[in-house]
Amino acid sequence: KTTPRRINNWEEEKLTMSLASLPEILQPKEEDIQMMLSAGVHTGTRNSDSAMEEYIWRRRNDGVHILNIGKTWEKLVLAARVVVAIENPEDVIAISARPYGMRAVLKFAHYTGSQSIAGRFTPGTFTNQITKQFKEPRLLIVTDPRTDSQAVREASYVNLPVIAFCDSDSPLQYIDVAVPANNKGKYSIGLLYWLLAREVLRLRGTVSRATDWDVPVDLFFHRDVEELKKNEEEQAAKAEEQAAAAAAAAAAAAAPAFEEAIMTSGEPVVDPATLVDAPAAPAASGFDAAPAADPAYTSWEGDQGAAAASDW
Repeated sequence: KTTPRRINNWEEEKLTMSLASLPEILQPKEEDIQMMLSAGVHTGTRNSDSAMEEYIWRRRNDGVHILNIGKTWEKLVLAARVVVAIENPEDVIAISARPYGMRAVLKFAHYTGSQSIAGRFTPGTFTNQITKQFKEPRLLIVTDPRTDSQAVREASYVNLPVIAFCDSDSPLQYIDVAVPANNKGKYSIGLLYWLLAREVLRLRGTVSRATDWDVPVDLFFHRDVEELKKNEEEQAAKAEEQAAAAAAAAAAAAAPAFEEAIMTSGEPVVDPATLVDAPAAPAASGFDAAPAADPAYTSWEGDQGAAAASDW
């Protein structure tokens, strides 16, 4: 009778067993746990690998395995400490062949100063010195051990330590630090790389633990090209609607002012732009024309006065 109760208690305490081993300063906040739950970091697959049994908390009724978030946080902190131990940040390479992890890998490399390979991994990058893409890193971070199997295999040839985000069915061969998490969802992958980058910067002393990191997690999420185009079209349509509404409001506001000016002045207000110069009146002709003034003509009184003066 006591055995099932012990198993249930052990399952309930299993989430906090990993967190108890960490110092208080490395303990996660409630916001971090809520973000991980909302992003589906704890959601696994229907299949499971024998090596991942210690990271699986339980199995739901629909057959999906649930990962232990306590183990996930513990391994995230361990992975951040491994990354910080590399003196030169450029000796760390983050790889993601999965489309959902390409943007996260690029952002992680940007904020931590490491290198990144987003997309197809060229065989021979770590082993063939003749290739142009030949690199000699000291640490490899992998999004999915199954899709990035070529990089993991070449890392084993050159004794390169590997950090990998592993789902419930991921193989752990040649993996040194396995972070149990959902490596198939775009929100989960983006959040994992964001948490890892933030922890790396905190351990380096670049970001304070007392304040929140000013970089939003949305920058690490995958963005579909079609969704971006659709959002741009929606924003353009909204801008056009706002411009049309503003023009209509301006026209409606100008009409009452024009009518008010007519009523207050009592005289019709004419737009100067509509005014047209009146044509000049035609010159009068015939009997209607006024007689032209003759410069030699003088009045009778003037003639009489001039004659009288000449006589004297």
